[in-house]
Amino acid sequence: MLDAGGSVLYVGKAKNLRKRLRSYRVANPDRMGRRQLRLLRQVDRIDLQECADEAAALAREAELLLELKPKFNRAGVWPATPRFLSRRWVGQLLELTLTETAEGEGHFFGPLGGGILHLRAALARLLWLAWNPEVGSAAMPAGWVHGRLPELARVAVPPGKEADMPHLEAVLTGLFAGDAAGFQTWVNERTLALPCPHDLVLRDADRETVRQFLQARARRTRPFTTPDPGAPAQPKRAEAQLPWEESDRDQP
Repeated sequence: MLDAGGSVLYVGKAKNLRKRLRSYRVANPDRMGRRQLRLLRQVDRIDLQECADEAAALAREAELLLELKPKFNRAGVWPATPRFLSRRWVGQLLELTLTETAEGEGHFFGPLGGGILHLRAALARLLWLAWNPEVGSAAMPAGWVHGRLPELARVAVPPGKEADMPHLEAVLTGLFAGDAAGFQTWVNERTLALPCPHDLVLRDADRETVRQFLQARARRTRPFTTPDPGAPAQPKRAEAQLPWEESDRDQP
């Protein structure tokens, strides 16, 4: 959305453009926020860009937000603080945490921008479903289905499945070295007994999140590795916001 002078006011995306634009036709002060009303008063024209699919549209939106920094967008206009995804085993618990430095025990993947939150949530849910297919998401820790994970997320290996831990470790190592297919196969083989269609939808959506995340970052990230204590420290680099990062694209 641009003003009369050609300055970009707002960048957003829509699956259904007709429905999205209809929502702006009646600017009711009793139902719209002041920020949205100010935006609509200044809009002179709307430029459209058609993308091949949803992932491409999200990626293009994130790119434009960082490039243009429209004044009516709040989220996504500045690179998120780069962080690492850390994993380590504590007995039969796999801990998944986010850190700003690749220091301490465990293996680290990154640094990455805010989309790493979605990657960690998807991984935690997939591991839970793979190890607990009989109960599915109904017994998943509170908030996990909606992506609300604690700072330290732990996924426990159920009794009797300890022999699968070395296999999973190899699969995760391969996953963050670029072998998403191996991880997908591991998940598929262990989720055949999921009890309801909702769990299958959740599983498939999370698998796609992991696949697209790694595909988008294939040329810009390091594999899951333990840092070499003797190696020189690498400076942090700013990362563009991932297309999966939450934004205000649905509300100006």
